[in-house]
Amino acid sequence: MVRVEKIIPGGQALGTMPDGKKIFFWNALPGEEVISCDITKNKSNFTEAIATEISHPSPFRVEPKDVCFLSTSPWQILDYDYELKLKPELVVEIFREHQIDIKTPDIITDGKDYYYRNKMEYALYWDNESQEIKLAFHARGSHRKIPIKKSSIERPELFKIATEIVAKLNADHEEARKYQSLLLRCNQSGEISGGLFENGHPHPVFQNLTDTLLGHEYSYSPNGFFQINLPVYELALKEIKKHITTEKVLDLYAGVGTIGLSVAQGHSLTLVECDRSAFVELANNARGAPLSVLAKSEDALAYIAPDQTVIVDPPRAGCDSKLINKLNEIKPSTIIYLSCNPATQARDVKMLLENYHIKEIKSFNFFPHTPHIENLVVLSL
Repeated sequence: MVRVEKIIPGGQALGTMPDGKKIFFWNALPGEEVISCDITKNKSNFTEAIATEISHPSPFRVEPKDVCFLSTSPWQILDYDYELKLKPELVVEIFREHQIDIKTPDIITDGKDYYYRNKMEYALYWDNESQEIKLAFHARGSHRKIPIKKSSIERPELFKIATEIVAKLNADHEEARKYQSLLLRCNQSGEISGGLFENGHPHPVFQNLTDTLLGHEYSYSPNGFFQINLPVYELALKEIKKHITTEKVLDLYAGVGTIGLSVAQGHSLTLVECDRSAFVELANNARGAPLSVLAKSEDALAYIAPDQTVIVDPPRAGCDSKLINKLNEIKPSTIIYLSCNPATQARDVKMLLENYHIKEIKSFNFFPHTPHIENLVVLSL
């Protein structure tokens, strides 16, 4: 029996085994005692596991909506108000680990904690008993597939179409092993694009979708990068827009342009993106007005200037050290840093505190019932 001590950044619950070895649980909450578990990883200095039987259930534990919750949204066991309290506290802990003391940030949400995802990729499972294909997700930490009858985190339009596609495959006597997965995406109007990925074949090109953010229309590919929860993303864009105080704006890691083009309309805007397919969509969304640069952000250092606002929204690995060093050298007046990984964000912010102070910090719950935290830091000289 192991008593759970706390939830750690990353989303697992921490416990200590009788021999002193640390164990990280899914499906466990602080104060609970894990009686039995399925071990998914066993290293010399730690173990990872899924709790299967507990005693003394937490008052914050709730019944998950989905059988497959550990695959898609492992915090379905948390009361949502508790999640909204916990996530900012984890941000504080992460920044403290990097020797940065911050006040607990506000967390912003649109209040919709289910049926929010506008993109979903399903596995296909072959049921030997019924001789049919079923929608599925992969079990956490495993290649094993879990067949599903419902899923509660994506928009209902997606699950409905996915079910219809599987019904058609079964009517045509298809087999699951022919297909890699089924990807579907919808826009805010409920229009859907996507389809099946067939094993041994190139991924098909799907019809682009369009959405509007802060009055600017965007076109994007269903299997490219575009935000999953647009209503909350738009709340983040509104917050970013408040801090644009210079005529010149540089948007690094620009993707298809959704930050810079939304928040810096009427400004002298430069957008930098290194992915070629995203850059094509960026150029189309920019409609030829701002300067668009195809390059890695760390290779576009010449575009950084003192009299500008620099926006960075890097991948989970954070910013390249060359970029951070250049920002410290040139000292643009404001740096707006949106991150899907507060740990690498805190690492980068610590380096920038050589010349900057934190003016604003806010968290956004882009992914309810998951441990993922989107965090915004605004830095001023």
